[in-house]
Amino acid sequence: MANMFGQMKDLYRMQREAKRMQEKMRQIKVTGQSRDGTVRLYFNGAQELENVVIDEAVLAPEHKEVLQTALKEAYKDHQKKLQKELAKDMDLGQIRSMLGGS
Repeated sequence: MANMFGQMKDLYRMQREAKRMQEKMRQIKVTGQSRDGTVRLYFNGAQELENVVIDEAVLAPEHKEVLQTALKEAYKDHQKKLQKELAKDMDLGQIRSMLGGS
């Protein structure tokens, strides 16, 4: 029975830590931009899209493919930047503690 309470306590601690990490992730801001700068996507570290800015020049129907390509480029750019940002903030000790290691 005591072991069960210990496991519940550990689970609660892990849930608290996960919530704390998620809030920290939401504070990280990353902007992805297309190569030509016509599309900018604004994300937080939890990969939630916060804003989209599209240059009016690519909104015309005849520029559909250009817009699609720009969106893909901006998304890939955001992913690269986010990975660098997260690698910078995470340390090995944090990762081990999150995984229950010592």
